Amino acid sequence: MNFDFSEDQKLLQKTARDYLEEHCGLDVCRDVLESGGTHSEALWKGVAEMGWLGAAVPEDFGGAGFGRLELSLIALELGRALAPIPFAPSVYLATEALLEFGSDAQKKKWLPRLASGELIATFALAERPGRAGLAGVETTLARNTITGTKFPVPDGQLAGLAVVVVRGEAGPALALVELDASGVETTPIDSIDPSRPQSRIVFQGAAAEPLAKGIGTAAVSHLLDRAAVLTAFEQIGGAERALEATREFTLGRYAFGRPVASFQAIKHRLADLYAAIQLATSNAYYGAWALSTGDAELGTAACGARISASEAFNLAGEEIIQMHGGVGYTWEYDCHLFYRRAKLLSLCLGSPGEWRDALIDRLEA
Repeated sequence: MNFDFSEDQKLLQKTARDYLEEHCGLDVCRDVLESGGTHSEALWKGVAEMGWLGAAVPEDFGGAGFGRLELSLIALELGRALAPIPFAPSVYLATEALLEFGSDAQKKKWLPRLASGELIATFALAERPGRAGLAGVETTLARNTITGTKFPVPDGQLAGLAVVVVRGEAGPALALVELDASGVETTPIDSIDPSRPQSRIVFQGAAAEPLAKGIGTAAVSHLLDRAAVLTAFEQIGGAERALEATREFTLGRYAFGRPVASFQAIKHRLADLYAAIQLATSNAYYGAWALSTGDAELGTAACGARISASEAFNLAGEEIIQMHGGVGYTWEYDCHLFYRRAKLLSLCLGSPGEWRDALIDRLEA
């Protein structure tokens, strides 16, 4: 049995890597940070033209009609490039929510615009710092109007549409809200990674449309599981790039007449990081299989992918700084770009601790 990606899928991955190496060097992420911008508009337009925004969207709705395996590989390469674009909330969450829980009318209305890049969407779950569980959701949906506050919301100031987790009459539910409508106030907030900005969104009786089938705790959890697998690939891509940069630097930095990479203490740490990335990759492959096949094991697979990928990227973000020595802490070197992105991604869907708790609960069940 072959557990690897197919040759066509690997060709898509190579195309994505070649494109991003040409159009999204680390200087693109740095430019967004230094300019005070929110994202790279040129890169967003480029990935839309490449068809990546609609990779998992059927052709009938304006997408490329690939699948989640192909989307996983695209996510891997975007993570490797530290792409400063609102890809994750728009594609992994909002688009997936419409595909899984939207009515035909909702899909026809929104998916073509999302797949073309004409519209950016986001996902609003958290309402306070700390754990972002469903138990703490206080934003209400009543008579197709929504009231409450969501923060942090990824790329909220860029989005024109939000999929919002609300408390309805039957429990948690997913609702669509147009963010340029009356009753919606969006305010940027500080983020550890300004190239992936965060916002506070206040809803004061704004018009909302429930997703046709996005009702109940199971629906929201299922959407988060799907996003966790795709985010894991993005984290692994960033971790792999950080490991490569760390290895290259330690091979070129000399102490006592020899490369510092030749010292046993450094070799052990590089080996530990490599092992963590390989473990995360194995779990992410399992998650991608469960996601693409709709297997019942998606819940546990997503937890494993989320936990191990977060740990690997966090470790990579720390080691790239420490193994660069004194210069690793400076703005001029790119180490902090990986550290910022690692910390942000490890919290964007709930912390690894929350996913460990979920894994235990699911295994016990």
